[in-house]
Amino acid sequence: MTNKIWLSNEAYQKLKDELKYLTGEKRQNIKKRIAAARAEGDLKENGGYHAAKEEQGKNEGRIKELEYKLANAIIDAPVKTDEISAGSLISAKIDQIKKKFILGSREIKDTLKDNSIDVYSPTSPIGQTVLGAKAGDKLQYTAPNGKQIEIEILKIDII
Repeated sequence: MTNKIWLSNEAYQKLKDELKYLTGEKRQNIKKRIAAARAEGDLKENGGYHAAKEEQGKNEGRIKELEYKLANAIIDAPVKTDEISAGSLISAKIDQIKKKFILGSREIKDTLKDNSIDVYSPTSPIGQTVLGAKAGDKLQYTAPNGKQIEIEILKIDII
């Protein structure tokens, strides 16, 4: 499942809308700016041309990222609440602090009504640790800084 990305329906639609904008209106606006700057003459010292070309590169990079995410998206909601999978809403104690989080793509965060819920990738250290766990399980993972973190799974829901 390493190349699959779990998205909520709302997050999937948001990414599709962004892709449509970037490949349509924004791409055309950048092309017009490049053409206008090119018409000014000498490109070596044309700041507007170089800025538009840089923006074009960033736009095309984001388009490729969105195309990859949408092509690899899983938008089915998990149907089980007895075992953690991508899309699960988890209540847990992480280093004795109660937290709620979802396993999925970071794009989900913008679509959540509750800003206190974090989103972790299933491929992150915490995501890999809790995948397949059940309520009541006590787990431990190594954070990127090397610290050992204890997790107790309190409850598993679906969003």
